[in-house]
Order: sequence, then C-alpha cells, then structure tokens
Amino acid sequence: MTTDIFERARHNMVEYQIRCSKVLDPRTLDLIESMPREDFVPEHVKSIAYMEGHLPLPCGQEMLTPLQEAHILQALQLEGTERVLEIGTGTGFLTAMLAMQAKDVVSCEIHEELAEMARKNLETHGITNATVLHVNAMAPEAMEQKKELKKGSFDVLVVGAALKEIPDHLIGYLKKNAQILAFLGENPVVSLVHIIRRGEVEQRTSILETLLQNMEGLPQKREFHF
Repeated sequence: MTTDIFERARHNMVEYQIRCSKVLDPRTLDLIESMPREDFVPEHVKSIAYMEGHLPLPCGQEMLTPLQEAHILQALQLEGTERVLEIGTGTGFLTAMLAMQAKDVVSCEIHEELAEMARKNLETHGITNATVLHVNAMAPEAMEQKKELKKGSFDVLVVGAALKEIPDHLIGYLKKNAQILAFLGENPVVSLVHIIRRGEVEQRTSILETLLQNMEGLPQKREFHF
C-alpha cells in the first residue's frame, strides 16, 4: 500500500471512527492524524492498521484499538510538563504519542521482543524523550531494580491492559497530585477509568466500556489443598 492510501485511511479513521465516538479534542485528533500507525504494526497487518479492532502483536499480545488510544489521550490533556509512566509498551505507538505531548515517558514492557521493537520504532520516528524498559511491572522487586523508576516522580500513570485494581506499588511511583488512565475489571468487558488524585482524595470517571486482554505477569494465587 502506498503512503497516500495510508494517509487517506488515517484521515477516514479520525473522521468516521474517532470523531463519531465523542473524541473531539482538536489536539488529540491532530496528533492521531499525524502519526503513521502502519509503521508500528507487524508487516502482515499493515493493510488493516486503521481498523477499529485489536491487531495481533508478537508474544501473543494485542494492540490497543485506535478508539482506546484516542480516549486515553483526550482524557489526559497533557501540557508538556508531565512525566508519564506507561505499563505495557507493545510496539510503542501510544508511547510515541504520549511522548509528543509530555515532558518524558518511561514505558515498561514484559516481553523483550516487543520492548526492542518499540525502541526501534521510537528511534525511527525521532522520539528521544521516551525510555522503554524490559521489566515485569507487576513485580515490585523487579521495578525497584530499574534506576529510571523513582518513587513519587511521575505525574501520570497509563496502564494498557486490564486489571481488577491498580497495584499499590505502581501508585507509589506517582506524585501526590497525579492522573491515572487504566482499564479496570475482568474479561470480557472492562472500563477505561480516568482517576484524578489530589493527595488522599480520588475522583474516578468511567470513560469507556470495552474489551481488552488481562495484564500479564501478575503473581499467581496460592492454592491450598486439604
């Protein structure tokens, strides 16, 4: 497919999929229309890069849909001063868009193959303020070993897979005043939730009911046999 075809597909996605789903923020729409999504997907699915669905990625993973990505960006309203902690890099597409609106992004990916793909994609597109770490973000001890992760240093947390609730150790990386975008619940249907924290006070807003894979790397529950 030619560049013109991808550009037309991207424009149509913004106009007829994203705008129609209550994503109307001009900065969000301009950002999405400027980013070549096809460059961040595997070769065999490039032709459907702008489809509203979960595209398959290596390691059994799936890409967030364009609509899920759009709602995350619109809700955050980043101003360029924020430090963002992202859980679940994938191939780096959302990472790149977050980096274009934030001060910097540190993104954690459990699969080494995907982490390396994301690094290459970000480099190709000249994104220099995003760092991709190969780490299981659900393992507190593993996170503590990463020098790039300092407690209380991030303004925003974005979680790209479904969780029942946000683990306390991830909350610990946030400043007292912070934002969280996370998919909460259990398959098949989860909610994209926007959480605004002001000290000990939380305000939660459900943005979107959607489908999403569960988070990998969670500790296994112990089974007791009598």
